[in-house]
Amino acid sequence: MPVITTNTASNSALRYLNINSASQSDSVSKIASGSRITKASDDAAGLAVGTSLQSDITVLNQAATNASHGSSILQTADGGMSSISDMVQRMRSLATQSLSGSVTDNERSYLDAEFQQLSEEIDGVASGTRFNDVSLLDGTGNWATGVDFRVGTTSTDNINVSIAATTTTSLGISTLDVSTSATAAAALTALDSAVTSLSDARADVGALISRFEFRSDMIDTTIENTEAAQSDIMDVDVAEEQSKLSSTKVLTQAAIAVLSQANSMPENLLSLLR
Repeated sequence: MPVITTNTASNSALRYLNINSASQSDSVSKIASGSRITKASDDAAGLAVGTSLQSDITVLNQAATNASHGSSILQTADGGMSSISDMVQRMRSLATQSLSGSVTDNERSYLDAEFQQLSEEIDGVASGTRFNDVSLLDGTGNWATGVDFRVGTTSTDNINVSIAATTTTSLGISTLDVSTSATAAAALTALDSAVTSLSDARADVGALISRFEFRSDMIDTTIENTEAAQSDIMDVDVAEEQSKLSSTKVLTQAAIAVLSQANSMPENLLSLLR
């Protein structure tokens, strides 16, 4: 029934125009942001899961950095141990030379001079092998008792790193000398034990480096899979959203045209009164 007091057609056209315009704005917002969820009402459950996954990704990226730092620290420690091992081997050579009947006590004093310098240098390397200005091999910091590295998203994802002290005192070679045949024999026995201790310490360090490397690979894989899952939930399908945008554009334009015609209807009815 044609009336002039209430333009029902215009109201209906306006309502659909608002709906289509809002849908068009949503599509534009999603395409521009690259996200399928631009507000909580788009997908409340998806937003919660996606946010949780993003939090995990952030933590895992830091865990990867932690694992890298752990490996770097251990490699630094192993470098120091390698130098100390070379010096211990040289000290064994000097002790063995001092045990030779072809040298005199006078010559043994020369051998002992180098022997004592190497002993001091072992302690120097143990103290000077540092990471972040903290000594790794002198047994004075937390490294001897153990330090935890968080390498995952939960409190159980830790790798405990302990590094054995490799000073002359901890190796049992702090009071040795090769100035006589007798003391050289005792020194050689102690140095053989020190070599075993160093080998065990380096083996432990090497095992931890290997563990960190495998954990780093696992973290990288987990990050990749978690990012893929987060993308499936949060990222917009551009092709699908562009198709929706094209459709809503047509509907919006149609609603505008119909609204214009609906607004002219009362004027057309008034012409009947003329």
